Amino acid sequence: MKRIITAFVFTGILISCNSSDKTKTSIQEPSATETATETATENASNDIDKQLKTIDTDEDLIATALMAAPAESRSGCKVIGYNMAGEFVTLRDGNNEFIVLADNPNKVGFNAACYHKSLEPFMARGRALKAEGKTGKEIFAIREAEMKSGQLKIIPGSTLHIYFGSKTTYNPETSMVEDAQLRYVVYMPWSTSESTGLPKVPPAPNHPWIMNPGTHRAHIMISPLPEDSE
Repeated sequence: MKRIITAFVFTGILISCNSSDKTKTSIQEPSATETATETATENASNDIDKQLKTIDTDEDLIATALMAAPAESRSGCKVIGYNMAGEFVTLRDGNNEFIVLADNPNKVGFNAACYHKSLEPFMARGRALKAEGKTGKEIFAIREAEMKSGQLKIIPGSTLHIYFGSKTTYNPETSMVEDAQLRYVVYMPWSTSESTGLPKVPPAPNHPWIMNPGTHRAHIMISPLPEDSE
């Protein structure tokens, strides 16, 4: 009887050990499917990295800047801005209502803008004052006075499209800058929260609000959420 009991106990120990070994093996060794998935993900990531190019030519500046403009208007936009040599020039002539300001290659990150040509005197005045060494507050005050006198004008509803991000690599096939996104500014000179019904601070992400209310630079801010946040 003792021999029979001993045999059962020994058999149980062997079964337990085998089960334990199988469990350890299944945990430590990834399945073929998991390995294939990881490899595919890694290859896809490498493919994306290979597609990206650093913005280092005037052609790159033009291509990426145009992403700030509405897609249907990009072919006719005039493109201005600093070239790779550091000169402020017309990078490309245009024939429609939009002017695109290319990213400044000498600044960190990426920032391009597109605006209606009627805004060019206002924008050019700001650039000229900045070149003279005026501070942001001084530029604001000077243009405020010139708007009040009628020397400068902004048509209410004129829109500024801003395409910005922290990186300076892009996909040459699509011209999209890595991780960049759009923001919109709708100019409404002298408007206030009371006259528009818009809050002075955004109530939540992705909500419009009014900035610089009651001044010449009063404008509606619209900052869409990044695509991966939707």
